[in-house]
Amino acid sequence: MPEAASPKSQLRREMGLWDVMLFNIAAVLGPRWIAAAAHNGTSSISLWVLAAVLFFLPTALIIIELSTRFPAEGGLYVWSKEAFGDFHGFVAGWSYWIYTFFYFPGLLSASVAMSVFIGGPKYGWLADSKAYTLGTSLALLGIAVVLNIVGLNIGKWLQNAGGVATYVPLLMLLGIGGYIAMRRGSVTHFSWHSSLPTWNWSTVNFWSQIAFAFTGMELVCAMSEEVREPRRTFPRAIYFSALLIAVIYITGTIALLALRTAPNVDVRNGVFQAITDGSTMLGIAWFGVLAALLVTVGNAGGVGATVAGIARVPFVAGVDRYLPGFFGKIHPRWKTPWISILIQAGISAVILVASQINTTLANGYQFLVDMSVILYFIPFLYMYAAVIKLAYREDRQSNTQAVLVPGGRAGVWITGLLGFIVTLGSMGLAMIPPDTVRSKTWFELYIVLSTAGMIGIGLLLYWRGARTKIGDREIR
Repeated sequence: MPEAASPKSQLRREMGLWDVMLFNIAAVLGPRWIAAAAHNGTSSISLWVLAAVLFFLPTALIIIELSTRFPAEGGLYVWSKEAFGDFHGFVAGWSYWIYTFFYFPGLLSASVAMSVFIGGPKYGWLADSKAYTLGTSLALLGIAVVLNIVGLNIGKWLQNAGGVATYVPLLMLLGIGGYIAMRRGSVTHFSWHSSLPTWNWSTVNFWSQIAFAFTGMELVCAMSEEVREPRRTFPRAIYFSALLIAVIYITGTIALLALRTAPNVDVRNGVFQAITDGSTMLGIAWFGVLAALLVTVGNAGGVGATVAGIARVPFVAGVDRYLPGFFGKIHPRWKTPWISILIQAGISAVILVASQINTTLANGYQFLVDMSVILYFIPFLYMYAAVIKLAYREDRQSNTQAVLVPGGRAGVWITGLLGFIVTLGSMGLAMIPPDTVRSKTWFELYIVLSTAGMIGIGLLLYWRGARTKIGDREIR
């Protein structure tokens, strides 16, 4: 088949520098992580700093190198395949895709819990309503799916709006928190000692969420063949967005704790509890409504960014024939991998509903977060190992367009090992159930069986696809 007729050649380069930067902010930055950090207390401040230095920075450097050396559609799938072959590439890509089945429901649940503040504090009770949570979550998912099927020329504006609408409310939180803390004092006592990590089971379990909150920068790299000048665009967009994200996570947590004590912060919508409290104290209650409206748009953009980025992974696997061929289909009019997007959204919708059966909203949400962390970090382990292995290829130095990790191979080993160790530890810590779970053994068993089952389905599909490819070669 000639290259011009291949599905990937039909993709359109719709994204520029600002699109990629705002995409990164929408994909990575989450007010719910600031709320979770504040609920953990002042020790989260040092955890943010540690995660930024030991995990976020090394990961950003690695993503920049791999994305500029291998600017191909598929991102993590392609990098793992380049380093370790088709099988490991598929395992990385499959894990990266199926994590969204659990990530979307968790993100949507948190988004809906925040959206209730659009109506003001009197509607806060809706955050605990399963009917409202499920109905509104499914509606938000549907909007993101439709916009991304229509095409990146339309869908990218949801991601762009998401980046802006996520950042602005957090700036509002900083303004309100800083003003009230200076005028009336902070409700939380801050000190050097209190900001250091308190190593108990709650803090240890929370570390995995801190690391997870800094992920997503690799997502847009799965769309390399839809980005204009990816080798120039990715480094600049990643550096700038990474700085903005790290600063707002740290300062946002401090501002939230200035307005609310840690035990009174809801892990899903704590940011808007604080903004509502502060704006009411200042006599500008509409400020909280505006912030809730903006972040609802921001979270919709986050869903849209994840739909857009990760749907490209099964699309490429479908083109490679390791998944059924319909995954590699391009929409004849909008030139997007529409079947891959629809399947991804459909399974996420089913898991969203199933996760709320016979459990509380809080425990169901925690299960979704833990499953997201474990499945998502499997391809990250591949990525850190891949950058080390690929550092020994001769083309690394001869590729003048690549932006490499500083320090030569020693720098690659340091960043790769840091990322690998932090990621592996985070996966183990995610297995620790929260205190609110009645049966900790069942919670852990449920996570183990769910993870094994999802990976097992992928392996069956891979072996089916591999046999099909062998059969095709024999026929030829």
